[in-house]
Amino acid sequence: VFDCLRDDVLPALAEAAIARCENQVRCWSIGCASGEEIYTVAILWNERLQSRFPRVRLQAIGTDIDEQMLQRARQAEYPASSLNDLPLGWRETAFTQSGGLYILRPEFQNQVEFRPQDIRTGMPAEAFPLVLCRNLVLTYFAEELQRQVIQRIVKHIVPGGFLVVGKHETLPEGMGGLLPYRPDLGVYRSSEPAEQGRC
Repeated sequence: VFDCLRDDVLPALAEAAIARCENQVRCWSIGCASGEEIYTVAILWNERLQSRFPRVRLQAIGTDIDEQMLQRARQAEYPASSLNDLPLGWRETAFTQSGGLYILRPEFQNQVEFRPQDIRTGMPAEAFPLVLCRNLVLTYFAEELQRQVIQRIVKHIVPGGFLVVGKHETLPEGMGGLLPYRPDLGVYRSSEPAEQGRC
């Protein structure tokens, strides 16, 4: 999934942002828990894509209903076991070590904002080119609630943007507004045409 984000999704979104004379790509992680997913996107952007798109910045938010988990996310302190799947070298470049914990460096933390939110009843005010909703709505919610929440999420994806769900999850039958992009990885794209450049 993260290889697809690195190689296809984020470059496409950066190029679209440039075409619209924008200088940021916004990303929303739903049910972010203690922040590992959204921080991984921030590290991925900085380590692999920032030099390719030097005028574009990643702006990310993570939302969760659990304030204790959000507090852990804001602290950005993780045991070594949480970093086992990171690419070689990222542990050294993105973290400092203290008392057996790995602490994410401020330059990565500063790209991510965490907000308390119950996805069943609320959504952010803004729209996003990239929404990550893995292993939450389509795993734990009843089918009718899945449909309602996903429909609201789709309305918060900019034209041509992407939704990433768990690769073993299935969208509700007849869900409109999305087209398969890499369905084997749970990656879908907004069926609304991407906005044209207006520079």
